[in-house]
Amino acid sequence: MKKTITALLGATALTFAAFGPAAAQDEVRPAIIYDLGGKFDRSFNEGVFNGATRFQEETGIDFREFEPQNDAQREQAMRRFAEQGFEPILAVGFSQQSALERVAAEFPETDFAIIDSVIDLPNVASYVFKEHEGSYLVGMLAALASETDTVGFVGGMDIPLIRKFACGYAQGVKAVSPDAEVIVNMTGTTGAAWNDPVRGGELTRSQIEQGADVIYHAAGGTGVGVLRAAADAGKLGIGVDSNQNMMHPGSVLTSMLKRVDNATYQLFTASRAGEFEAGVQVLGLAEGGVGWALDENNESLITQEMRDAVAEAEAAIIAGDVMVHDYMTDSSCPAVSM
Repeated sequence: MKKTITALLGATALTFAAFGPAAAQDEVRPAIIYDLGGKFDRSFNEGVFNGATRFQEETGIDFREFEPQNDAQREQAMRRFAEQGFEPILAVGFSQQSALERVAAEFPETDFAIIDSVIDLPNVASYVFKEHEGSYLVGMLAALASETDTVGFVGGMDIPLIRKFACGYAQGVKAVSPDAEVIVNMTGTTGAAWNDPVRGGELTRSQIEQGADVIYHAAGGTGVGVLRAAADAGKLGIGVDSNQNMMHPGSVLTSMLKRVDNATYQLFTASRAGEFEAGVQVLGLAEGGVGWALDENNESLITQEMRDAVAEAEAAIIAGDVMVHDYMTDSSCPAVSM
């Protein structure tokens, strides 16, 4: 039976890794297909895993999960989960859009969700984020922390979504220091770009040689190499998606938080309550969907002046007084050449 809908945010046979045995509860049997890069990428995928784990710990309801090794496995996994009666089935990442469109159409009575893409089907919830807003704030922090007036950005796969991070970041940097230089590099053009920490380190060292002393990454598992290279060189890194401050305490200026953990937790919670909502949910600063991390690992790096400046900017963005450029709607970037 379909659930009622109300708003709530906040080349081998497949084998499915289970977080415990399949749930015995009738009301909800969640499943996740992660993006390439692995569940424990310490970033995007791991944020989803953390949200699902929180739901499991609070409710006792298990979830199934699958880590694809190639693009073809995504659709196989979705179809297998649907055939086995799991729902909601959460597809993590824009790369799963085509597969999910096909499978969701085949199983119209099953609830699906996707992060970072929009699918116009009555049984699909689409979660998209205003990454440019959070990136603007960490860009301000980068400019305020920089001693060279040169900062860097290392993206993963060169796609509009990642350019959206870079553009917002550059705008935040320029809001503080109009003459600052922002160096932008992308890791690659295929899914392998999300899991190449060696290349991430190489790009970071190249930016440091050009004068960058703060480097922000939006590169999934590749970002592990970015943060390590920055720390090894005595420079500052900025993490993404999950709080990565603890990876190199004192060397990670902050992390741009993309609350995929909350989206996952609340998707599963809504489904359990029979309140699954199809359609698009856009999550930015106003909705608590993005932000930046301050904890014991970086508090010595963030002065009161920096906190006040970012708080003022956040309020102005939420109020509509400051507009952060969205590369996804306008593929130009006034703040930096890409």
